[in-house]
Amino acid sequence: MASQTTHYLILPGWQGSPQEHWQSHWQRSLPNAGRVEQANWERPEPRAWVAALQREVAAARGPLILVAHSLGCVTLARWAAQAPQAALLKVRGALLVAPADVERDNCPEALRGFAPIARQPLPFPSLLVGSDSDPAASAERALQLARDWGSEAVILPGAGHINVKSGHRRWEQGFAYLYRLQRRIERQRLQRA
Repeated sequence: MASQTTHYLILPGWQGSPQEHWQSHWQRSLPNAGRVEQANWERPEPRAWVAALQREVAAARGPLILVAHSLGCVTLARWAAQAPQAALLKVRGALLVAPADVERDNCPEALRGFAPIARQPLPFPSLLVGSDSDPAASAERALQLARDWGSEAVILPGAGHINVKSGHRRWEQGFAYLYRLQRRIERQRLQRA
């Protein structure tokens, strides 16, 4: 029988999350945390990125909370729109941080293959944290993606892309959003019981 201990699966975005990135800090800090590794972080290919996520979810031995950043959010949405039901049932929820708008006019060429963004509601609870100064997605766009995905949304003032460049190395305050998501997951579980 699979363990009921929650595992955290980190989904970095384009170019990965270096050691000083908050996702790497969280991976070292959270119990039972792993990461989706991609074969090519510089030239992302949608099918390969979705397949890597599917492999990690399929291999998981317990329930998962996905923690995605930037292109990782778009990959997660694409995966969820086509994933087998057995894989979807393993996911308890997702924290979506600074999703990249791969449909924007100034989107880097390397990311354009991820358009169009999957717009189906996610089949598990999710919380999207965006910023009103993110060059990868405007606050309005982040809010639209949250509506499309059925996510609760929080827009932080002046937080940039919520990465190392914007000063978010350890991002300890981000744990508050993870705990908020976990409380929501637990409330829903109790309501269904």
